[in-house]
Amino acid sequence: MNRKMIPVEESFAAWRQDPEYEEAYNALEEEFALVAAMIEARARAGHTQQHLAEGMHTTQRLESGRVKPSTRTLERLAAATGLRGCRFRSSRLRRANRWLG
Repeated sequence: MNRKMIPVEESFAAWRQDPEYEEAYNALEEEFALVAAMIEARARAGHTQQHLAEGMHTTQRLESGRVKPSTRTLERLAAATGLRGCRFRSSRLRRANRWLG
C-alpha cells in the first residue's frame, strides 16, 4: 500500500475553507489562548509538565485542553510559575491575562 503524505498546513488550509469548521475553530480561540498561556508560563519558569504538577500538588494534565481549569487551579499555576501579576504581551495571549494575572 502506497500512501501520499499531505502536509498538515495543506490540510489545515483546506479545512479553513469550510465555514462550519472556521466557526467552530474561532469559537475555541479563548481555550487555545489559555492553553498557550499555560505552556508559556511553564516554559518560562523552566518546569516540565511533571515538575509543575508536583509544584501545584496535582496530577492534572493542564495542557491537554480536555478540561477547563478552575480559578483555584490557575491561581496555583501562577504561584508555581512565579507569574502572579504577570501580563502577556503577545496579542494572541492577552485574553489569558485575566486568568493568570
